[in-house]
Amino acid sequence: MDNPSKIIEGGVEYSLGEFDGKQVNYDFSKILIYLDAKGKLLFGKDFKIYKKDKALLLKLCSYFIRDKRSCEKHAIDLSKGILLSGPIGCGKTSIMKLLRHLVPRQRPYEMIPCRNVTFSFNHLGFKTIEDYGDSRFYCFDDLGVEPAGRFYGKDLNVMGEVLLSRYELYLDTRHKLKTHATTNLNAEELENRYGSRVRSRMRELFNLIAFEEHSQDKRR
Repeated sequence: MDNPSKIIEGGVEYSLGEFDGKQVNYDFSKILIYLDAKGKLLFGKDFKIYKKDKALLLKLCSYFIRDKRSCEKHAIDLSKGILLSGPIGCGKTSIMKLLRHLVPRQRPYEMIPCRNVTFSFNHLGFKTIEDYGDSRFYCFDDLGVEPAGRFYGKDLNVMGEVLLSRYELYLDTRHKLKTHATTNLNAEELENRYGSRVRSRMRELFNLIAFEEHSQDKRR
């Protein structure tokens, strides 16, 4: 019988908890062992789980394994996506790339750098907005620091338009659509970048989960 509490990586079997035949009772300490091993496979032997990040990881893991009790405790809405914020180099992108592998049976999301979305708009125009306003699941990486969009002399806040499209689709699919993002900006900076209307929609699209303001730059 297929056991969803086990994942095999590099020929090694990792247990994430106990499977009772109906559901997995996850064990966070076992999840951390798996994430550390998978992180080393994805990003190299220097990858590690930092002790000071464990509280944040607990929230994120609770969301991805759909632990309703833990999510309620941390005021996380399972119908929304994740907006992971924190200073440059704290590991936001790596963590979102890594957590896709924790629940292989769930529908995966694509990691898309926001600058690539803008470059696509500059080349293809409004087709880009349509392309990302579809039913696929995305994590838009580095939201808020992408360049301005321009197509045939018309300037556009491209990611703002994409988020508005995603929000409309989120409503149309009765909150089944998932949009995630990472950002270095705080709430005030995001509002300055995208305006109050987009910021309001972002509150409805995302659970905000944030690294500590003074998290170390792990790339140094």
